Amino acid sequence: LVANFITEQFRGSVNDVLSAALKGQETANFEFPMFTKSGERKDILLNATTRRGPDGEVTGVIGVGQDITQIREITSQQMLIA
Repeated sequence: LVANFITEQFRGSVNDVLSAALKGQETANFEFPMFTKSGERKDILLNATTRRGPDGEVTGVIGVGQDITQIREITSQQMLIA
């Protein structure tokens, strides 16, 4: 996923966010661009949460990416009007 859809400029940062979550350091509201198979740009808001087992050990990461492209477009339009 990271190698296929995220630009080279942001691959390291996204990888760092996911790696940090695997070490127990959660990240909220990390923004980066992602490109669809057709080449369309989408602005993504990523939250990476550490998943832990009953013993408190890290067992994985839950990553949630939200498409905020429309929100960014509306905000930009509002700034032009204001």
